[in-house]
Order: sequence, then C-alpha cells, then structure tokens
Amino acid sequence: MARFAPLVTVAESTSRCWPRLSLLCLCASALLLAAGARAQDLPPPSSAAPASEALRLKPVRSTGSKGQHGSKPALVIGAERLSMRLDQDSSAEGAVELRSGELLLKADRVNYQQVEDLARAVGNVEINRDGNVFSGPELQLYVNRFEGEFLSPSYFLALTGGRGHAERVKFAGANNVLVIDGTYSSCPVREDGQVLPWELSAQKLELDFDANVGVATGGVLRFYGVPILPAPKLSFPLGLGRKSGWLPPSFSIDKRSGVEFGMPYYWNIAPQRDATLTPFVMTRRGFGLDSEFRYLEPQHAGIAKLALLPHDRLMGQSRWAVNLDQSGELARDWRYRLGAERVSDDDYWKDLPQRLQTQTERLLPTDLQFDRRHQMSWGEMHSYVRVQHWQVLQGLDPQSQFASPYQRSPQVGLRLTSAADDAVMEGFRPWGRKSRLEGSVELEYNRFDLPPSALPTQTQTGQRAHMLAHVSAPMGGAAWWLIPKLEVNAAQYGLDQAQVDGRKSIGRTVTTFSVDHGWVFERETSIYERDLTQTLEPRVLYVNTPYRAQQEFPNFDSAPKDFNFDSIYSSNQFSGIDRVSDAHQLTAGVVSRWVDNAQGAELLRLGLMQRYLFRDQLVTPDAVPVTQRFSDLLLLGSAHLRPEWWTDGSVQFNPNESRPVRTIMRARYSPGPFRTVSMAYRLTRGQSEQVELAWQWPIYGQDAAAKRDSAGCGGAWYSAGRVQYSMFDRKLTDSVLGFEYDAGCWVFRVGAERLSTGRAETNTRLMLQLELVGLSQLGSNALKVLRDNIPGYRRLSNDRSASPEAPYD
Repeated sequence: MARFAPLVTVAESTSRCWPRLSLLCLCASALLLAAGARAQDLPPPSSAAPASEALRLKPVRSTGSKGQHGSKPALVIGAERLSMRLDQDSSAEGAVELRSGELLLKADRVNYQQVEDLARAVGNVEINRDGNVFSGPELQLYVNRFEGEFLSPSYFLALTGGRGHAERVKFAGANNVLVIDGTYSSCPVREDGQVLPWELSAQKLELDFDANVGVATGGVLRFYGVPILPAPKLSFPLGLGRKSGWLPPSFSIDKRSGVEFGMPYYWNIAPQRDATLTPFVMTRRGFGLDSEFRYLEPQHAGIAKLALLPHDRLMGQSRWAVNLDQSGELARDWRYRLGAERVSDDDYWKDLPQRLQTQTERLLPTDLQFDRRHQMSWGEMHSYVRVQHWQVLQGLDPQSQFASPYQRSPQVGLRLTSAADDAVMEGFRPWGRKSRLEGSVELEYNRFDLPPSALPTQTQTGQRAHMLAHVSAPMGGAAWWLIPKLEVNAAQYGLDQAQVDGRKSIGRTVTTFSVDHGWVFERETSIYERDLTQTLEPRVLYVNTPYRAQQEFPNFDSAPKDFNFDSIYSSNQFSGIDRVSDAHQLTAGVVSRWVDNAQGAELLRLGLMQRYLFRDQLVTPDAVPVTQRFSDLLLLGSAHLRPEWWTDGSVQFNPNESRPVRTIMRARYSPGPFRTVSMAYRLTRGQSEQVELAWQWPIYGQDAAAKRDSAGCGGAWYSAGRVQYSMFDRKLTDSVLGFEYDAGCWVFRVGAERLSTGRAETNTRLMLQLELVGLSQLGSNALKVLRDNIPGYRRLSNDRSASPEAPYD
C-alpha cells in the first residue's frame, strides 16, 4: 500500500496554524490533551513524503492505543473542520481523511462513532486498502472489522488491474467483498460513454482475496456489448488462487478430428489435491472425457491423466490414453518414481497427438524405479531397482517401422563413489596420508527382453551382469588440471538363444587408460571500449584401450555417440555397456572466451578440436575399421557483442574431402520486447539439410507501451511463427504460423500448426484463442503452442494479467 505523510498534531503546531483556524486549533489541542492523547500515538514522520504534504495543517484526532498487544490500530481523522464529543463521536467536514492501519478513507463529511467503531461517510467517498480503491456517494463502515456497505460505488482491484461499478458493495472483512448488481473489466474507463471492449456483469460478484478468486453468479460476459458467454456461475482468478468451478471452454480444429469443443470443470478437492474434468465433443469422432488428478502430500506427489473416447466413429472402436507420473519417499531413505504412458492403438499418436505427454510419441515408456542414496565416511553408496517396459507404435507401413529398445525386467544395481580430498587438491600435496584418489564401482544385473511390437528380426534376449569401475588421481589448481585414470568394463552374458558355437554364456573384460590435461590462461583486453578478460583454454586427452573382438556379443543398450564437443573428449565412443571402442588416440583442442568484466557475461567464444589415431580403430558402429589418422575437425563459435544480437554455430569439417559434413548455424535478433527474429541452418551431408525461420514481430498499430494506457480502440497486430523447410526433401516440415491482436485489455490469437505424421502424411490444426486480460482465456491453447515453438517468444499480456496460462498453475 502506498504510504501517506502523517498529519501534524495540533498540539505540536499551534504556532503554524492559519490565522482563521487558530482558535479552533487551540480548542482541539485542549480536548486532545484532556483525553490523554499523546503525540507519539501518531504514525512516525515519513521521509519519503513531499515537504508540502508533510507540513499540511489540519485539525486531527487520534484514538486507540498503538503498540499494546491485542489492541486495535490507532485511528487518525484529519479535516478542515472537526468537532467531537469525548469517547462518543467525532464529526468532520471538508477534505476529510480517516486513517486506521492500512485503511485510508476520504470524503466530504465523516461521522465516526467511537463506541461502535462505525464511520458514516457522505460525498465523494473513497476508501483505499492494499491498493484496492472503492469510490462513491455514501458509505457505512465498521472500521476495525472492515465490515459495512457502500452505495453505488466504482472500484479498482490492484492485483488484476480490473475495475467496475455496482449498485451496492458489502464488505465482510478486509479480504472478502460482495458486489451486488455489478460489473468487472480490466479495460480502461471510457469517458465518451462507449461500450467497454469486454465486461462481465453479474447479479452477485464475490471477491475472495485470501483465495485470490472471484465468483460471478447470474452473470453474462459481453464482448463489445455482444453476449458471448452466459455465466450462471463463473469462477475467475484474482491472482494464482484456486477454486472449484467451470473454466472457460476450449476449441480447436484439425483435419483428422474436425472441430473439437471442450468444457473443463476444475475441482479443488483440498489444498494438496485437485482434479480437472473436461467433457469434449469432436465433430468427426464423437464424445469423450479428458481427466486429470493431481496430489502433493508431504512424502508423495503425482499426476494421473486419462483421456477416453468411448466410441470413435472413424475407427469404430473405443480409444484411450493413460499417463501416470508419481514420486515419493519410502522407509529407510528409499525413494520411488513411476512414469507410465499407454494408448489404445498404434495410430493414436497421429489422430490425437495433443493428448500425449512423452517427447517420443511413438515410443511410450513404463518406468518404475526405487533408489536409495546413503552418505558414507568414504563417499556415497547408491542402490537402485528398476523395471522398464515400452509400448511401440509401429503401424502397418513397413517403411515407417523401427527397431524397439530392449526392456529391463528388472535392473538391479549398486554404485559406490569416493571423491578425492578437496584440501589435498588445493594444496598440491604429493601422495601422502590424505588420499588424492577418486573412484567408483558400479555392479548391475539386467534381464533384457523385447516388447510385443518389436520387429521380427529382433530375436535375441537374455541377461547381463556387468561391472564398471574406475580410479583416478586428479591433480591441479585454479589454472590447470591433470587427471590420469584407469577404467574397467567387464560383462558376463547369459543368452536365451545359443551362439553359432553353441555357447549361451559368454563374457569379456576391457580396460582403458587415459590422461586428461588442460590449462586456463587469462589476459585483460577490450572490444568496443569495453573492458574484457580473454581466456585461452588448451586441453588434451590421451586414451589407450586395447582391441577386444565384440561382434559375437549381443547389443542390448549400446549406441554410437554423436560426434560433438563433448563426445570427442570421451574415452569410449559408444554409450551403454555392450560395446567398448578400441583406441590409441590423442584429442587436442583449444577454446578462447571473452568475458565482460563489468557484467560477467560471455561476449565471444571460439574453439577447435581434433583427434589423432595412432592405430586403426576396429570396433566401430558399422563394423568398418577407421584408418584415417586425423578425425574431422570441429569448429565452434558464438557471439553476443551487442545486447540485441546472438549468434552461434558449429562445423564438422572433413580434411580429406575439404568440405563440411555437418553444420549448424543460428542467429537471433531481439531489439526490444515482442520483437525477435531467429534463423537456423542445419546440414548433415547425405541425410538432411534444413533451414528454419522463427519470429515474433509487430506488424501494425500502437506499440506495447502505448496501448497499455489506451481505451482499447487502437491495438496492435503481431505476427509469430516458425517455418521449417527441408532442402533435402524440398518440402515444408513441422511449422507454426500465428497472428495476435493486442487491444490492451484483451488479446486475440489465431494459429495454424502443421505436423508430419509420416513420409507423405501431415496433420494441420487451427487454433483460436481470446484472452480477456485479468479474467481468463477462451478457446484452444494457442499461447502454449507459440511459446513452445518460437525462441524468444514473450506473452503479450505477461505484465498485465494476473491469470495463469494454465487454469490452476
């Protein structure tokens, strides 16, 4: 609440009274002294108040006792004319101000009855509490309880920026207001008498500031005077509070399902539990229900979702999707986590993709994990048990089918980790009593099988017990490091299908020795008259892994790592356990950074890395030996020299062919709010070549700053979208295109999303959304689609709306 300068007591300022009020000042002073009023009962002077306000002279009266435990706050009345009867009532006229705690009341005339704590105010009445302002002709208010009634007031709510007027307003405490025959809107008041852009009128409007929720009963939502939504009972947020009730409807259009309309109902079961039920209808498929249940207990939390379409008219069957995400704590420091998603059929991801939660929409996991971490005197012990299964949505097209990952039924493991002593590292001590050794051991058992939808060529199953261990002796300081390391990868297999030689039990052990060494050099420099620190960071990694023939071993979980700036410094070019690349190699690289001394921001980065093989590499992803001594050269760069520009890129350059084989280039230009353009180019030679353009930009109308204070008659149009074009296939791929109109107190969005669902299949969805700032959002969630797909996208109403993007975030 804004602070106001305290009124000066008459007893302290008689000598400064206006001449025509000197007698009144003296009489008021005498009455105050006789009643035992003390100057220290008044609020302390505010250093933030202007001098002219602090010295404003009015007769005042102070009642109550401030500072005593359990007493009501002091009450101060200031006016041009003031009369009072001791311990009974006070009457004030002319620019009256009554203050009590966080309440400020202004009026032409005020009568305050001290025994009942009742204030009656008439003429230009205005009350302000916590920034919420009510103004009108007449008010009766029990001051300390903040209970009373206001006739024909207008009001403003600070939390949402909303305002309205009513026949009556009843106060039932500081945080509960009942508006009778009232209106609500976040649009600025129009002096010309024109209709507001949007307005909610209701027979009753209950405002609960504790729960941050408003409830309109018997209401109608009008958009430019046209009723668009009857509201027998409508809940809307005053902040981020939650309350049971119907939420705004949603609708969307796509070419597979037609027009979809949903009406969500939010059920606030308890502070730690809630649910949302959304009956919906699709014009081409029929009726269904989406449901979500959430809970947050002291030791357990989770979300359960069920989407049900009892009879899909296009498919002629029932269709459903289930998603579970649960986690919590058990006895003896054990924790659990369950993530599961299942759908009714293989085409669900094409027809109803918005109801899937996973990022791999054709590979749905069921993953149950138990783990326990325990700190020991020598390090950490981590025990875990896991079961992981998959639902693979293959479909009928053989060209679109893919190999399924193996299931773990179960996975049981133990990890022991010990770190080097930090004090030894800082002191550069040689080997001695304190250990500089760091190491870990992982012991794990897995049972591998295949999901029912695995390809017919996938037949091998079995079990594996493995051990991963390493020991290292890290040395170094603030400017350098040297880490010799010895690693062991040992695995024993028990197979369900016999090998060519008839064996079902096979095993192998592979050891790796490596040395990682690097330096960090610094110097002071400058660019564009900015003081910078430039670093030079060379790094080398030597790896020696002997060759072990592994083609006869199964491959349950290994895959080649992508060749990038992280994997080039890896001792094994495969992920997982089943494959270990042989190596006798040296990787060298250098990175240089330019850092702003004032802000600590990195303005520029350049780097290059390359690997040299001392002998041919025989264990490779495609079983073709690598005989090329020098690997491809990796180049990287990024720049943020000006606040509005970001650029970065990386190139994998083949020295034998003298051309890049992989390239990623990105740039973004953001000169101000709601203005961003980003471009990207991606090339993988022989496989794909894509260009991408994404943007959010005003195309017509007032800027964002101007329209905040407008009356809604002159808004602004924005365009937003992301377009991807495959130069390899010569066609558009996944793309989003949207337009937004921001009128200040409402925002309209229209968007189209195009998603690839196969080599020659796409699904296009049309989204419409009307956001009434400070109330809610109607239509499909176009805002989420734009935000998720456009780098740097900002919600137009982000600084004007108290309503969350989701109904109950």
